[in-house]
Amino acid sequence: MTSAVATSASTSPAAAPAAATAAVPSVRHAFLDRDQSILAFNERVLDWACRKEVPLLERLRYLAIVSSNLDEFFEVRFAPHHAARMTNEQRGVATVETYHALTQRVHALVQRQYTVYNDELLPALEKRGIRIVTHGERNPRQRRWVRDYFVNEVQPLLLPVGLDPSHPFPQVANKSLNFIVRLGGRDAFGRENDIAIVKVPRALKRFVAMPAAAGSKQLHFVSISSIIRTHLADLFPGRTVLEFSQFRVTRHSDLALDEEEVKNLRTALRLGLQQRHYGQALRLEVSAGCSDYLANFLLEQFGLPPESLYRVPGPVNLVRLNQLIDQIDAPALRFERFTPGWPVELTPGQSFFERLKRGDVLIHQPYESFDAVLAFLREAVEDPSVLAIKQTIYRTGQRSEMTELLREAVRRGKEVTAVVELKARFDEEANINHAEQLESVGAQVVYGIVGLKTHAKMLLITRREGARLVRYAHISTGNYNPGTARAYTDLSYLTADEALTADIDAIFGHLASQNRLPRLNKVLMAPFLLQKGLLERIDATIAAAKAGQPARILLKMNALTDEPLVRALVHASQAGVQIEAIVRGACILPAGVPGYTDHVRIRSVIGRFLEHSRVFYFHYGEHEELWLSSADWMNRNMLRRVELAWPVTDPQLRARIMDECLHLYLADQRDAWLLQPDGTYVKAATVAGKPGRGGALPAAQATLMNRYGTKG
Repeated sequence: MTSAVATSASTSPAAAPAAATAAVPSVRHAFLDRDQSILAFNERVLDWACRKEVPLLERLRYLAIVSSNLDEFFEVRFAPHHAARMTNEQRGVATVETYHALTQRVHALVQRQYTVYNDELLPALEKRGIRIVTHGERNPRQRRWVRDYFVNEVQPLLLPVGLDPSHPFPQVANKSLNFIVRLGGRDAFGRENDIAIVKVPRALKRFVAMPAAAGSKQLHFVSISSIIRTHLADLFPGRTVLEFSQFRVTRHSDLALDEEEVKNLRTALRLGLQQRHYGQALRLEVSAGCSDYLANFLLEQFGLPPESLYRVPGPVNLVRLNQLIDQIDAPALRFERFTPGWPVELTPGQSFFERLKRGDVLIHQPYESFDAVLAFLREAVEDPSVLAIKQTIYRTGQRSEMTELLREAVRRGKEVTAVVELKARFDEEANINHAEQLESVGAQVVYGIVGLKTHAKMLLITRREGARLVRYAHISTGNYNPGTARAYTDLSYLTADEALTADIDAIFGHLASQNRLPRLNKVLMAPFLLQKGLLERIDATIAAAKAGQPARILLKMNALTDEPLVRALVHASQAGVQIEAIVRGACILPAGVPGYTDHVRIRSVIGRFLEHSRVFYFHYGEHEELWLSSADWMNRNMLRRVELAWPVTDPQLRARIMDECLHLYLADQRDAWLLQPDGTYVKAATVAGKPGRGGALPAAQATLMNRYGTKG
């Protein structure tokens, strides 16, 4: 690492003692298990698929979200547990016991998924005239149509592979749909090889709409699995199909590169992306009726133990239900349309530069429109007084309007620098493409610092105003992605504050040159200052509590798993600091454990939108601090990523953030779950009891939707 640890004027809170934490008794209890906490989060998401008041297609989508999350859990988190099971040796925190505990919980979760799918959602869809028609349910007209579709659209793309010594078991890509077939009779050469594999190309639609009968308003669909299984015999003329099953394997997919040894990171990542589809197999999904013979054959081929087998009564990939949902035009079965409002602190058509001269601006997405951020960049691109634009690119989507705007800025003669994070998990290919597009027109593209992911969200604009250069910036808790900006809650912060924009400029310079990071004015930056600065603020609350002064910490984030910070919060609770945290996903900090975390209260809010904003509030004595950040309290964010946290000092903006991101969520009784001392979660609604006179339990997201957006 070429950068040296730097200090910042903003790192030490007022009156913070140097070693307050050390004076508190050491932690004696274990933390909660992170991976179990991730599965608990998915159980909370699945609850939305079970809620009768949620529109039917949205319930189906939540079911798909859980499946997508479980895919990522196996792809990213499960490999150490699998290795421990296979070697009977501990791998970090992973053991044979953790393997069995996690596997048992995933099996139960998957069973619940398919019970909801088969017993609740499919019958409910059928009552609404929407059916996924199986072969046995099809009338003669539908069977003729399916056969024609198979012959014309499907069969030409299928290539069955019979297994023999010269045709070994083929490479099966991660999460791809396949069939295994057991055949009777002999092949063309008189041999009795009985196993064949049929790969289903990703290009084929997973759900296909069948033509409706004359005058019928019903929507009938057929799955690609059903189409193929019905006509499997057509793929093996002269043979008898004795049995078959669809199957899908999930593989370890986290790219591991030794960046110190890589000469060209972009080229190495392209090669790694090709190999990702064929990593270590970790989970095998088959049809519920798959025979033991075929299941055991597959387990042996993939080198998996029996616990890795998941028999499912339905499609092996529920994520593909999204294709079905997208084909159904039924507004009554979806959430009421929500249109974000224009940010209340901005006037449409007004120059952003003129507005920011009067003070900072907050945009609360998705309640307020992300289009304002695009408009800010567009004004900079079109303004001849703007000389330079610098931006980080982490997750902007496959097709990025921001990338196009940056390309246009280059064409207009502006200096454009893009810090592109090539290692954004599962977005690597998109970011490589963005980098190449920007380089092709002459933008300066850099890839950050070896060994660190650039996760900070920054946009810096330098403008000539008279005899001087003035900086304007956008910093955010979330990504520059218009798609996720409609579904994730995040805070965008626009500023012309000289100290803050100078910090951002210095960080861009640090990332590009890898020179020492200069002394910062306001920003806490990971991996150098952020964790240290947060620990100091926790220490300050401990000192205040011991002195009998007000001491409180309020937090909102996606995950709370960094052990030094969690340990400090435990110490703070033992000192009497009141701690309330809104943690959407994984959390290893126990709540309300007598003598340990008595003063800790933790809740998770799962709603229509994905909670994504990060807000940190510290109250110690006479001092109050409010921070926004791109970072969750995770070890990787603190030590292996470039992250930002910045203070909000404007009284009106602070009050707004406190209300909208903390107080409303702490009062939520409809969508919130409360963490119990034993690590389980219970619905806040069950604790709150019946609604009051208002008629409905308070819900933060619904309140903000009503406040800022329009429905219908």
